[in-house]
Amino acid sequence: MKVCGQNIRKIRRSKDFTQEYMAFEMGISQKAYSDIENSKVKINLEILTKISDILEIKPSDICSISHKCGTGGSEDKYQGLLEYMKKNNISIPEEYL
Repeated sequence: MKVCGQNIRKIRRSKDFTQEYMAFEMGISQKAYSDIENSKVKINLEILTKISDILEIKPSDICSISHKCGTGGSEDKYQGLLEYMKKNNISIPEEYL
């Protein structure tokens, strides 16, 4: 998770966005946003999607589904989710395939 927070900070700074701006866009406090960048909270798909939308990047640019981000088994969970979505005819954006 630490890598994800560091990546978010690096990308945010490269775009000259402040933590206050990011927090405002996400509808959270600056402290809550700071906790995301400092890896004090787990980054879930909702948070990852909101941040990537604001930064206009793909979620995988922040945090790939691998051993570097999150706990073990993430890849299996990700593949399981993709299988479920395919089986139930749920649209999957191309960047997630």
